[in-house]
Amino acid sequence: MTSPYQNCTLCPRLCGADREKTHGRCGAPAGPRVAAALLHRWEEPCISGRRGAGTVFFSYCGLGCVFCQNAAISRGGAGVSVSEERLAEVFSLLEGAGAETLDLVTPTHYAPSVFAALRRRRPSVPVIWNTGGYELEERMEELCRYIDVYLPDLKFCSSALSEEMCGAPDYFERALSALLAVTKRLGPPRFSERGILTRGVLVRHLVLPEHKEDSVALLRRLAKETDVKNLRLSLMRQYTPMPDPSLARHRGLSRRLTGLEYGRVAAVAEELGYIGWFQEKGAAGREFIPSFDGTVLGEPL
Repeated sequence: MTSPYQNCTLCPRLCGADREKTHGRCGAPAGPRVAAALLHRWEEPCISGRRGAGTVFFSYCGLGCVFCQNAAISRGGAGVSVSEERLAEVFSLLEGAGAETLDLVTPTHYAPSVFAALRRRRPSVPVIWNTGGYELEERMEELCRYIDVYLPDLKFCSSALSEEMCGAPDYFERALSALLAVTKRLGPPRFSERGILTRGVLVRHLVLPEHKEDSVALLRRLAKETDVKNLRLSLMRQYTPMPDPSLARHRGLSRRLTGLEYGRVAAVAEELGYIGWFQEKGAAGREFIPSFDGTVLGEPL
C-alpha cells in the first residue's frame, strides 16, 4: 500500500517529498510527532471551558513564521514520534481526564495519521482543527468528515508580508478559500448549554506590532467574503518577542504590541460586526507558552 507521506501534497507547499525516506518542506517525517498533550486552560472560553481543552501539540509546521513563539516545536521539532494507535490512546486519555474539547494544534502535515487515530477512538467531545490556516481547499471536504470545529489562525492579508514572514505569498488566498469551503460544510456556530463551541468556525488573528493596517485589511476582506455572523472571531494581542536576533530584520517584531495598535484593530472588528473575544493585555508573556516536554498529562508519551 502506498504511504500518504510519499510525494507529499498535504499542504499548499506541495513539496513532493517522500517523507518515508526524508523530511518534508515542513521538516516533518512520516507519521505523527507530538510535543505535548495536556489540559490547556488558556484557550478561548468556548474551547477550554472550566476543565481545559485536551490539547495535542504536533511537532513541525508547514508555515515556519519567523516570529513563532512555539519555535522549539514548529522549527526545532521537539517531541516524540508516536504510532497511530498511541495517538488514539492520547485522545482517549485527554477525554478521560475531563477535556472539554479535543484541540489538535498544527496537525495538517500529519492529517492521514490523525484521521486514522480518530477512526480508532473518536471522542465524544468536539474535535477542533487548530491550524495556521494554510490549507488546500480540495482537502477540506475530507477534513470536515472528522472535525467539528475549524480554528484557523489567519495571519496575514498582504502577500508581501506573508512572503516576508513565512515565504508564502499565496497565504491569504489559500487560507480564505479553505475557510470558505469549511464554513459552507460546518455551518454557523453552535454552542452547548455550557457555552462550549460544538460546531462551526472560530477565526483567530494575532495583531502584530507595526502591522495593524494589515490586520484591518484582513478583517475587511474577510467581512466582504463571508457573513461574519457565520463565524466567531478571537482577536489576539499576545505577540511575544522571542530571543532571536534575526527578528531585528523585520519591522516591529522586536517589541510588544501597543494598546493603541490593538485598539485600532478591535474598533474595526466591532464596526464590521464581528462576534467573539477580545484579549486582555495581560495575556502576553512567555509564561503562557506550554512546556513542550514530550508528555501526555505529565507522563511520558
